[in-house]
Amino acid sequence: MIVHCASYHDGRRIEAPDDLHGALAAARAAGPGGFVWIGLFEPTAEELDQVGREFALHPLAVEDAVSAHQRPKVEAYQGSLFVTLKTLGYHPAAHAVTGGEVMVFLGEDFVMTVRHGADTPLSGLRAQLEKDPEVLRYGPSAVLHSVCDTVVDDHVEVVTALQADLDELEADIFAPGRVHRDTAGRIYGYKRQVMAVRRATGPLLEPMLRLARGGEPFVRAETTPYLRDVTDHLARVNDQVEGMDRLLSDILGANLAQVSVQQNNDMRKISAWAALAAVPTMIAGIYGMNFDDMPELHQPWGYPAALALMALVCVVLHRVFKRHDWL
Repeated sequence: MIVHCASYHDGRRIEAPDDLHGALAAARAAGPGGFVWIGLFEPTAEELDQVGREFALHPLAVEDAVSAHQRPKVEAYQGSLFVTLKTLGYHPAAHAVTGGEVMVFLGEDFVMTVRHGADTPLSGLRAQLEKDPEVLRYGPSAVLHSVCDTVVDDHVEVVTALQADLDELEADIFAPGRVHRDTAGRIYGYKRQVMAVRRATGPLLEPMLRLARGGEPFVRAETTPYLRDVTDHLARVNDQVEGMDRLLSDILGANLAQVSVQQNNDMRKISAWAALAAVPTMIAGIYGMNFDDMPELHQPWGYPAALALMALVCVVLHRVFKRHDWL
């Protein structure tokens, strides 16, 4: 469905009907520099086909915009430029990264944004641009830059929030004396969130580099410095995401080593207690404990001596194990 439709000329909004045909006619009647900006949210195939016929959009681009689930890309068609972006949202309470998509159709006198998913942060973008006519005067290219900038800024916020949660996870896992269950599961959960971010930010770098280099149809040269700035922000995001992924792998490896050390300590303690129990068993096995006045038969001091020997050996072993931190 069409969420918003407006006409602009020389960076300022002009009075025009709010329907597609009227807005487009007003923009073209305003002369050079006039364009129409249409915003759609999860349109049906019929709705997008209708708009596509109005602007002579390529059927493949229209099909991609309807089905969504596209990789970030830039495709040049006759009469239009098609740009796909992945959007992100982060819910700290659930530790979950969610996503959406924004498609941008760019032409000589029109720009159309198609949004899919709840995490498509473009609601205030139109009002923000209308307050800055010096930027909006660059026409559809200015809208494209602002959409890319907004999406990448949201990527930065998501990665920053995820990094903060990851720092808390690291401190919690390696806190002295803390024992956690299912730590590996928690780490893998964060790795899945980082992977979801990488699927959005990683493939976007190549399309942004294409736009920043210039030469793409319908992208004015005046906007390429701004697009290069967005590309630089995106590159930093990708570096941060790569760092988080490596950190999670290191945390997982360190945690597994920590578990192994703990298991070794437990085995040492079990072995020490087993040794303490084995000594009386051994002595009792040798002498049988079924004769009168042992050891060596008929010696009145033999029975208490055997018990004293057992106690003495157990005390000595306990001290030795304690000194070596086995107990």
